[in-house]
Amino acid sequence: MAAKYIIYATIEVDGIVEEPDVIGAIFGQTEGLLGEELDLRELQKNGRIGRIKVKLETKNGKSVGTIIIPSNLDRVETALVAATIESVDKVGPCDARIRVYKIEDSRVKKRRWIIERAKEILRQWEAEELPDIREIIEEVQRAVRPPEIVKWGPDKLPAGPDVEKSDTVILVEGRADVINLVKHGYRNVVAIGGINVPKSIIDLCRRKTTILFVDGDRAGELILKNLIQTAKIDYIARAPPGKEVEELTAKEIARALKNKITVKEYLESLRREKVEVPAKPLPPTPTVVTVPIEEIPEHVRELIDDLQGTLEGILYDDKWNEIKRVAVRDLISAINETDNVYAVVFDGIVTQRVLDEAFRKNIKFIVAARVGEVTRIPEDIKILTFDQLKTAKGS
Repeated sequence: MAAKYIIYATIEVDGIVEEPDVIGAIFGQTEGLLGEELDLRELQKNGRIGRIKVKLETKNGKSVGTIIIPSNLDRVETALVAATIESVDKVGPCDARIRVYKIEDSRVKKRRWIIERAKEILRQWEAEELPDIREIIEEVQRAVRPPEIVKWGPDKLPAGPDVEKSDTVILVEGRADVINLVKHGYRNVVAIGGINVPKSIIDLCRRKTTILFVDGDRAGELILKNLIQTAKIDYIARAPPGKEVEELTAKEIARALKNKITVKEYLESLRREKVEVPAKPLPPTPTVVTVPIEEIPEHVRELIDDLQGTLEGILYDDKWNEIKRVAVRDLISAINETDNVYAVVFDGIVTQRVLDEAFRKNIKFIVAARVGEVTRIPEDIKILTFDQLKTAKGS
């Protein structure tokens, strides 16, 4: 019988009895207590009460166990039946004590399962079956509606608006990653800002289920290995090889999160490959060879304040004339497609991929918000950060 409610009770009998004895005592001692309408025998005959299950074991000369009674009555009637069961004080000649400890609404449990299953189906549907028109609509909406980015915690880290509301949070490296995920509807995302993890992030990881979502390159691997030793990480998601989280499409993000693995699975894969997780902090980023401030024209230095916060980049020729402006997410492709680029100034992070592409195109100067975790810096490229420019300007 598919019951709406399940009554759970404990029973203790001062003597050795068997299950049929308990069931007989329940029917016998409750008969007529609440009238014919709530008589257990009648309720069982017409299917409003299911078969009573009793499980007993013997301990120190006593019989102890549990009683389970399915009910299709309403809440009030079910509570009355539960209270009636507790009135049974004898099983045969032995004293007995019955206490109801829980009444479970089986429909609540089923609804909870239905909701979780529906969410899973919807996520899978959106990840695998989104028509092209949906992506077109999303792109147009993103162009006219700026992403909702907030400053989270004492370190004012870039984040989506639902970090505190959600049971699960997605950790990414930087602001550009946060912007891309929020644009695609992931509002429970926060940036960690690199290898030096703030205490607020460590505390957040203790309180939430955490997914670390890193770039598909060497820098992403370094951040991953360091962070799993510093904070409680539950799952790991990776961008496709050679790609960064900030440049992924909606389908690529959904696929990467769907294919997330546990930290245990990741460590097992390292062991299989005979790769050791470093027991000490990772080595520092290679020394950045900076360019003297005087080598940057004044009109470029004056531009920095206006460029910050735009997530845009500017390509210059060897006369420091502007060639074109691009969104930071399109910077790699713009460098690749444009000839005679001498310098790049952009509101973003210098990654290994940016450096490799700049070296391939014979670019000489890079000015950016900051330098990320890079493993090699070509000697021919000079780098300057916005903070260095501001410091020099202030002095």
